[in-house]
Amino acid sequence: MDLSIIILNYNSSDYLKKCLESINKSDFGKYSYEIIVVDNNSSDNSIELSKSLKILNTKYLLLNTNKGFAHGNNQGLTVTNPNSKYVLFLNPDTVVKKYTLKKMIDFFNQNKNVDAATCKIDLVLTKKMQPECHRGFPTPWRSFCYFSHISKLFPKSKLFSGYFLGHLDLNTTHQIEACVGAFLMVKRTVGKTIGWWNEKYFFYGEDLDFCYQLKQKGFRLYFYPHTKIFHFQGISSGIINKSKHLSLASRKTKIMVAKASTQAMRIFYQQNLFPKYNILTRFLVMQGINVLEFKRVFKAKYL
Repeated sequence: MDLSIIILNYNSSDYLKKCLESINKSDFGKYSYEIIVVDNNSSDNSIELSKSLKILNTKYLLLNTNKGFAHGNNQGLTVTNPNSKYVLFLNPDTVVKKYTLKKMIDFFNQNKNVDAATCKIDLVLTKKMQPECHRGFPTPWRSFCYFSHISKLFPKSKLFSGYFLGHLDLNTTHQIEACVGAFLMVKRTVGKTIGWWNEKYFFYGEDLDFCYQLKQKGFRLYFYPHTKIFHFQGISSGIINKSKHLSLASRKTKIMVAKASTQAMRIFYQQNLFPKYNILTRFLVMQGINVLEFKRVFKAKYL
């Protein structure tokens, strides 16, 4: 088995169906694959719609509780073929191009130094690349430059635009520090070495932590821009401005996700970055996160 594709679903409506249809239409060439759809206790008809396709090589794992993104993906791993060489974590609100998955497997096979990789991710609604697929670790300085919008003044500067690695050429293949979990492909042996997903994260931040653990263990994550997928983004969470009109997420879900997004920041900083900084920097970072949480929760409640 070459590739195990894990899709974690939560109230994705007919987007999961579109995702599976795009995989089914893909040209894998000589490669073998399986699809594992994990459902985090959805209340919509997304699973029924996708099952109606009767796509071969597809398994469904229906969880009776929603314990978050990391937990759901880890559960999906338990029912994959243990002999598959690569594992791809793919969001349900994505569409893959015909040769994307074949090209990614080719990329790994032809470059033995690649331990994990992502491709270019284009946002459907903006027709622009999703910046989170090509990012650096959010150090206090990088985060300050990003949230203060200084990075917009110097978009190609390594010093000021490190949050999304703006100094690197998006048309070339190169190593990056982190990427979004909407499309993250990894060697199975590498994933096992880092322990897969950290279940302290509920929603958001777990992909950043995954990439950080790769770096800590000396593994290499690559950005491969010579193929792409399309991402609607925010269908399950409902807190992304550009797609909130497409989401069926309840206000309760939006508030929960808003809190989870900033709690993920606290966990990431406390576990990974705080030992490198002094008390004052830690205090300022936590205060910044508190302000951001207030703004996001207020927006989820009233806007």
